[in-house]
Amino acid sequence: MLELSKENFETEVLQAQGKVFVDFYGDGCVPCQALMPFVHTCAEKYGDKLKFTALNTSKARRLAISQQVLGLPVMAIYENGIKIEELVKDDATEANIEAMIGRYIV
Repeated sequence: MLELSKENFETEVLQAQGKVFVDFYGDGCVPCQALMPFVHTCAEKYGDKLKFTALNTSKARRLAISQQVLGLPVMAIYENGIKIEELVKDDATEANIEAMIGRYIV
């Protein structure tokens, strides 16, 4: 699981070839913290088929806003730098996250 920052987001996500999973989370976000172990398990399970990354929006607010991340948690899939699907707030459940990942792994 690659930890993103405002310095490497463009290179690791927006300029990346293929699909990238981004976990947008925040320091004070209880649902984010609850989902984190599950997301890390998915990264271990599917990391050979999908690039897994995470961005702490508390340290990159402007970047999060530029990606239309206005509430947390947000789980998103990017393909060739374009956000193609995301799960926001109450939709970001373990079942929905796994289903979303399943649609993009080959």
